[in-house]
Amino acid sequence: MVRFLADEMLGTVAKWLRILGFDTEYARDMEDDEILSKAEEEDRVLLTRDTELFDRAKKRGISAIYLPHAELDRDMKEIISVYPPEKERFMSRCTLCNSEIVEISKKDVRGRVPEGVYERQDRFWYCERCDKIYWEGSHWEMMRSFAEEIQE
Repeated sequence: MVRFLADEMLGTVAKWLRILGFDTEYARDMEDDEILSKAEEEDRVLLTRDTELFDRAKKRGISAIYLPHAELDRDMKEIISVYPPEKERFMSRCTLCNSEIVEISKKDVRGRVPEGVYERQDRFWYCERCDKIYWEGSHWEMMRSFAEEIQE
């Protein structure tokens, strides 16, 4: 599966690509040369709103997508028209740090999630890197709805 590197202007795009299951690094506080080197070394598709950075990437033979619109749904549709997501990968990565999340037993989240959530939910996922716990609540459904909308 393709791996992305989103420049600093595309934090929300990076988050949504992670929600769709894509390995997406976010180039926060990185200089252009560092971004290009990382994309090249890790074989990542560069996502950018910066025309100069896009041109430099193309000259170096780095796969890149230029996203000039600053409209999330339009940006996402453009990306997934080239790189369609695998539906079974939905919510398989941490939205904060990009690590893969793993299912965790309900008993292991007791006291770590709100009591009402604990009582209503049976399945939980965990990011070992940043210690975040996920469950299929209303926010999850909103994310699924947006993911389906952009894939139509």
